[in-house]
Amino acid sequence: MGVFSVRVMDTNEEFTCGEDEFVLNAMLRARCGPIRHGCCGGGCGICRMKVERGSVFAAKRMSRAHVSEEEQGEGIILLCCVQPRGDLLLSSAR
Repeated sequence: MGVFSVRVMDTNEEFTCGEDEFVLNAMLRARCGPIRHGCCGGGCGICRMKVERGSVFAAKRMSRAHVSEEEQGEGIILLCCVQPRGDLLLSSAR
């Protein structure tokens, strides 16, 4: 099982996340990054961010009301729904 580095551009903070862990859970555990969350199930859209570098696996379905297919193709994700597949660089999704 791999452990990856996740860096948040907005706060310049870094934390680790296991490949079978949701990125939001790792961020909360590390108490860093923009810790915004709501439902933790992909429905509220509060934990929306952009993957600037790296790749993720969508282990939960993201609400299309908050992340369209086009946006997801551009790297917009919900942190509560994805697990890392390598080191990540994240930024706020506007």
